[in-house]
This record gives sequence, structure tokens and C-alpha cells, in this order.
Amino acid sequence: MDYFKDIQLKPLFKEGDISFGELEGSFKNRYYVLSDPKIAKLLNSPEVVGFDVYKALLPATSAALRYFDEQHFLHPVNIFTILRGALNYPMEESCYSQGIPVHDISFLSCERVFNGKLITGLDTRYAKLAVVPDGTLLLGDIIASGDTLVHCLGHMLQYYKQNDAQLKNIIAFTIGGTRAVEIAEEMTEKIRRWWPDFEGFSVVFYGGMFSCYEDAGVAGIQIRNIDFYWGEKGIVDPEYRKITLSQRDPIFEKCIIYDGGARRYEIYEHVQEVLEYWEAVRERSEKIDIFELLAERLGHPLEISLEDWTAANGYRYLDQKTCGELYRQEQEYIRALKEQAPTLKEIADKRISEFREALHTYIAIH
Repeated sequence: MDYFKDIQLKPLFKEGDISFGELEGSFKNRYYVLSDPKIAKLLNSPEVVGFDVYKALLPATSAALRYFDEQHFLHPVNIFTILRGALNYPMEESCYSQGIPVHDISFLSCERVFNGKLITGLDTRYAKLAVVPDGTLLLGDIIASGDTLVHCLGHMLQYYKQNDAQLKNIIAFTIGGTRAVEIAEEMTEKIRRWWPDFEGFSVVFYGGMFSCYEDAGVAGIQIRNIDFYWGEKGIVDPEYRKITLSQRDPIFEKCIIYDGGARRYEIYEHVQEVLEYWEAVRERSEKIDIFELLAERLGHPLEISLEDWTAANGYRYLDQKTCGELYRQEQEYIRALKEQAPTLKEIADKRISEFREALHTYIAIH
């Protein structure tokens, strides 16, 4: 089934700088887009590392959980932490800030199994699982291929079944791609065969629901099923789009977000990954058409009418003034890029220098 045909972003509320909207489409479940300037900075800036990764997500996450509480989507809460990138997600602190009782906390490790550099599977070594009957399983995770989520949720669901308990619903926060929708839709069918009154998933995408590369892309260096971009299937928050295109370089980063766990807990590995990407761009810069790359990242042709642009980005529910301003901003961005005519080598040199300078307090870069 094509879950991504004619999806539209319908605004729900705006609270200060925080915006929250629902994705409308042919779904069994609910999907949302959540954003604010702190999230935009995190998504656009691999320089944001350490505890700042966690802090960037806290205000908007708290606002979304308050909305879910007001809508009576929250039942007795069991926070489910997947030990890796999920540790970046401020589930417990957000619940605390909103006065939402947490009935228990579960965790499960999920480690990649390697054969050389090839990932051959996932291994679970550590677990502390709890059952909260007829409750909400609340989690956060980066969802690209979704293998980790499927593996870990499978463990948790089996644990509930073994203890003759059932879940009422699952709420997931993610910096993630379209695979999150496919997983939630498929798992809902399976879970309802066990528990017919299962209410389903509510999945919250920070910044937008992104596309995931299925090949090496225009640049020839993207990693399939890992690297995110806006792409044809992606729908991004209007404010996040506005912030991103107010600067020249963020749209050309490796992906929407680098490995979340490494950004906070394995900063050296994160640094190496960012530098390797920009060094590869610099090396291949003469072979990459910057405007083909830009069109790929945006997910539509650079020459496009306002009407087609609105449809392509899922913005039919946005008011005409907002759509017009965003469209004109993008067209101005493209025009300025053509006039400035920067090479990808120049952009790569600039980003490498900026990244090294920003991270010198965390780690020595030679």
C-alpha cells in the first residue's frame, strides 16, 4: 500500500516558537510533525553535540505530551528506552515537567553485530522490562531502516503477552523517516490480532517526516536506509524549512541528522563521520552538479509553480500567505545560489573549518 500518496500537513497549534501539526492521509494511526528553532538548529548543525542534543528536544517534547494528555491519549505510562540513540530523547523529564505520572520505566539494549564493517544483525544483552497493563508505551528513537525499533518493540510486545497484559497504545517520538509509518501501520495490524481494542500508534516526527536514501544519491556517497533528506516523500515543518533556507549550507549536509547516539555519547565517532562526508564531497565536487543535488534534497524540480510546489510539499492546509512567503523564499535561495555560484569544494572547505572550530572544546581534531 502507498501510504505516502497525497499526504498533507494540517496545523494543530502554535505555542510561542513551537509548532505542531498532524499528517493527514490514509492511515490507521496518527502521525505528527513537531518543530521549533532549537530542533531546527539540531537538525541543521552537526556541531550540536553532547547534552545540547537532549536539551534541544525538551521544550517541544513537553508541549506535545501536554497536548496528548489534554486529548486523553495518555494512559498509565511505561517509558521504554532503547539503549543507544534513544537516550537523547527527554521522555522522563518531559513527563515530569507536565505533571504526567510515569508508572514504570523499561530499557533494552540493542547492539549492532558486525562481520568486519558489515552489519549482520542486532543483539540484545541488557534488559529491564516492566509491564503496565492497559497503559501507554512511550518511547523515542531515531528511525531510519527501522530495524532497531522492530527488534526492540518485538521484545517488549512478547513480554507483555507472556505476562498476560496488553498495551492500550504506543506513542513514539522520532527524528526519522517514512519507514516509521510503514512499521507502525504493519505492527498495528499484527497487534490488533492479539488485542482488538489496541488504539494504535501516535508517531511524532521532529522537524518533519523525512525521506531515506535508497541509493548513493546524486553525490554518489549517501548511505542507503540511513541518510535522511527532504525528498519526494518527505514533509517538513514550514518553520523548519524557513530556518533551513535562511542559510546557504544546511541543505547540503550529509543528512538531516547524523547518528544520534554518537552525537551525544561517542562524539569522536560523530566528528569523524562528519569530516569524512565533507572530505568526500570536496574530493568529488567536480563530479557533482550542485543544482541536481539541491533538487534532490528539496524533492522537486527547481523550476516549479506555486500550485505544484504547494502540492509537492503537502502544504494545502497552510494559508496562502504562508505558502507564498515560503515559495518566494525558496525561489530567492535558488536565485542567490546561481548568482553566487559557489562550488561544492568551497562549501566543503568552509564547513570543515567551521566544524573543527566549533568542536575544539570537545575533542582534539588534527
